[in-house]
Amino acid sequence: MKTLSFLRDEKKNRVTVECVRSQVSVYSHCAYCRHCRGVVVGNRKVPMPQMQALNDMKRGAAADENLMNAAMMFNTLVRDGTAIECDDDGNRGYEGLY
Repeated sequence: MKTLSFLRDEKKNRVTVECVRSQVSVYSHCAYCRHCRGVVVGNRKVPMPQMQALNDMKRGAAADENLMNAAMMFNTLVRDGTAIECDDDGNRGYEGLY
């Protein structure tokens, strides 16, 4: 498990991380990557909300709107956080969650 620190660009309102060989957007890549395990906020790691919502959907216990709410919660965590927890120890890069 590795921790990827956020690289913030306040002028463009972008948050990126160094993934394998390039910088990728946390909002459009990490949020939908199967390697993402959570966001570091302060001294703790908050699990990725999309993963829980996806598991609930597979069991038939949640609606599609829960997945949208989880994505919005992820964006809020990124706003308050400092890094991403990533389990891509093989350096494969982005792999889609869905």
